[in-house]
Amino acid sequence: MLPTTATASAPPPLPAPAPGEPHAALFLALGYMRLPELLACWRVCRLLGEAVAGDTLLWRRVAVEPPLSNRVTDEILVKLTARAEGTLRSLHLVGCFRVSDAGLLRVVEQNPCVTELYVPTCTGLTGDGVVKIVQLLHEHMGNIDRLRLNGISRMSKHHLDVIMSLMSKGNPQVQQDRSPLFYNHRAREVLNTNDERPIDVDVCPLCTNVRLVFDCTKDDCRKVKHSLLRCRGCYFCITRCEKCGGCISSEDRTEADLACSDFMCLDCWLTHPKCSTCNRPYCERHENLMVPLSMPGQFSCQRCAELGASLESQEDGY
Repeated sequence: MLPTTATASAPPPLPAPAPGEPHAALFLALGYMRLPELLACWRVCRLLGEAVAGDTLLWRRVAVEPPLSNRVTDEILVKLTARAEGTLRSLHLVGCFRVSDAGLLRVVEQNPCVTELYVPTCTGLTGDGVVKIVQLLHEHMGNIDRLRLNGISRMSKHHLDVIMSLMSKGNPQVQQDRSPLFYNHRAREVLNTNDERPIDVDVCPLCTNVRLVFDCTKDDCRKVKHSLLRCRGCYFCITRCEKCGGCISSEDRTEADLACSDFMCLDCWLTHPKCSTCNRPYCERHENLMVPLSMPGQFSCQRCAELGASLESQEDGY
């Protein structure tokens, strides 16, 4: 008879919950839930509601994203962040247009240890309000090291200089990162978590507005030493290729026509599959709009497909 092999004993199963009580594993999952899921669990039952409302660790990072952004006001934001009991570290507000300078200032006054503040496209905030908030954190010996301000109204170079100066004084390790920022559709998103810079916006050298400023990916353009001749600017001043992020000349914009509303340089345009009728490609963001045809590898753009369907209906009418 072959000797039996020793096997590790299985871990004891979790105790079964009492009737009407949530499973113990659900309490462990609370730390991995987003804000809408936490708020939903809050209303499930008394035990879950007490666990969500009473655990300050769950509220150290608050991220309000669409579609919840449209419903959050100053009072709601103050109540949500009050659950952290002054231990809030990261606050992400994406498109919360109903949040004002006064409301956000109240939140920071109650939570002076905030290190991350993301407020992109919060149009109710202003440059003056953001300066007051950063100044308050600096006075309370805060060490805020990351700000996301893209889309804040009435933001000027003066505001940006004051904010950067206060952040550097509060945390000497924070310095303006001059590493190049290349354009792609990911960089244009309101909340780009891949961006490691302390502040996402900069002063556009062409229009002098405070926006996301992109560098050109083409080596010839990056070798230009004169700042006025370098194709570095915001999305509104310099048209960028959706594929490579390089600048696009007026000739390329005429020849490299796309089936969508984005732009592409001629080099990238030549490598993309095109509509079998109008010979226009889609960029990678809008490839889902392709209408496949019967022949493998061929497609029609939406405009040509609708035009073809319209012509067929007219022929059937005759």
